[in-house]
Amino acid sequence: MEAEKQVMNIQDAKDEIIHTLQAYHRKDATGNYCFPVTRQRPILLMGPPGIGKTAIMEQIAAQCGVGLVAYTITHHTRQSAVGLPKIVTRTYDGQEVSVTEYTLSEIIASVYDCMERTGKKEGILFIDEINCASETLAPTMLQFLQNKKFGSHKVPDGWMIVAAGNPPEYNKSVREFDIVTLDRVRRLDLEPDLEAWMAYAWEQEVHGAILSYLNLKKDHFYQIHADGEEKQFVTARGWEDLSEILKNYEAIGVPCGSGLMGQYLQEPDTAREFAVCYQRYQKYGGNYGIREILDGVISPEKEKAALYEQKVKMAGNAGFEERCTVIHLLLDGLAETFTWFSWLDDRAVKTQETLKQLKKELEREKNIEYLEEFVGKKRQQLRMKEQMELGTKRELHLEREVLQLLEMYQNQVKLMHLRTKEEGMEFISQLFKETVSQRMDVLEQGKLQLTNAFRFVAACFGENQEMILLVSGLTKNRRAMDFIRVHGCPEYLKYSEVLVPECAETLREACLKQVSNHCRMEENMIN
Repeated sequence: MEAEKQVMNIQDAKDEIIHTLQAYHRKDATGNYCFPVTRQRPILLMGPPGIGKTAIMEQIAAQCGVGLVAYTITHHTRQSAVGLPKIVTRTYDGQEVSVTEYTLSEIIASVYDCMERTGKKEGILFIDEINCASETLAPTMLQFLQNKKFGSHKVPDGWMIVAAGNPPEYNKSVREFDIVTLDRVRRLDLEPDLEAWMAYAWEQEVHGAILSYLNLKKDHFYQIHADGEEKQFVTARGWEDLSEILKNYEAIGVPCGSGLMGQYLQEPDTAREFAVCYQRYQKYGGNYGIREILDGVISPEKEKAALYEQKVKMAGNAGFEERCTVIHLLLDGLAETFTWFSWLDDRAVKTQETLKQLKKELEREKNIEYLEEFVGKKRQQLRMKEQMELGTKRELHLEREVLQLLEMYQNQVKLMHLRTKEEGMEFISQLFKETVSQRMDVLEQGKLQLTNAFRFVAACFGENQEMILLVSGLTKNRRAMDFIRVHGCPEYLKYSEVLVPECAETLREACLKQVSNHCRMEENMIN
């Protein structure tokens, strides 16, 4: 009897690869790898196209602080993978003979280039579409998986091999692996999983219209119809790329019609349905005045109380799809605020750390003019980090913003003609408090918006499925939960205890760990 194949979602696969990487990179007291290199099996990811295999490689590399070299093998020839042949002279038993060797593989060379450029001696070599290699390249790919070599050149120690391929039902040109190869790899079979992707989607700030649509049309998340002449498909990659074009088109005022949807969702019915959903999403956003409700401009206590009651009545009498859309519009508005606060929070912490370093270095300097040298050093350090790719895009962006603040502080000190380090640091501390005040304003805005969101949903729908959707949506959003864990939200606790008890329990545990530390950080920022 054939063993049942175990499948996992993309998040589980990500966790498994991280654990494997940690195991492979474990070292003993002498600095040698505990896990024998010869037993470090490559990981083979098998799953449908567009599921997110490449994306998780980038996330893993960033999270683990290792290098990443990614290749799609269908774009390569045997020469680029193996290297070019060259004739060298060798002496065997006193006789000179001509021997064929190969130059360094382009792929292996890219690994060494990455190590040289980034300073990261460990990493992941990711080979995509490995079972779609050409006929001349296929034997090389088998050798690569079995022996971790391209030609005569071995993948450096410390670099884990991850390969990915598509099952034959999605690509008729794939090649089956033999038993010898499969016995030397760890095969992870993947399947599309909407819940796992939705958690990722909240993190990546995928467009609210997409989240709203998929919440209603779960079976439209991933579709591939490859039987007929015309290939029809919808993938996770398609939804994420569509999200980016929608947000950017909206920013520049370009209309988004069904034609645009069809370029990313290449299944006609899904593209048409989502186009209708998107137009409704935009319409309801305007009709309900979601931003004004969140900010309290439209509220039961103000001169627009009658308008507020009108919105409540309109939502309460709406159909199921409209009610769900309203909840997602609220979640989208909240997510925007939480994302902005998270950025300001990280910027404040990073700036504070930098100013502490400046204060310490000023102890051995005579005057505040050293600030110019300090800023110059920070500018050079950032330039090196960017060149060596040391850090995620977000981390590097954060450092650029902190540097801009330092440069602004430096210019203000010059304009004030300050000389002593005591005067300079006192003035910079005042400027930093102004920087932190923006963060405090957004903090209060976030608290207010949470209260207003829960109040509006309770007024419209009571403690029904719409409230569950709001609580669940906040729970899935990491930045929302970070905000609530630290700064509280009585309404979230109240409704999660009643409607989604596991959410409340998780929150209480996290609060115990985080609140005290954050309070101390708040005090430091103010002082």
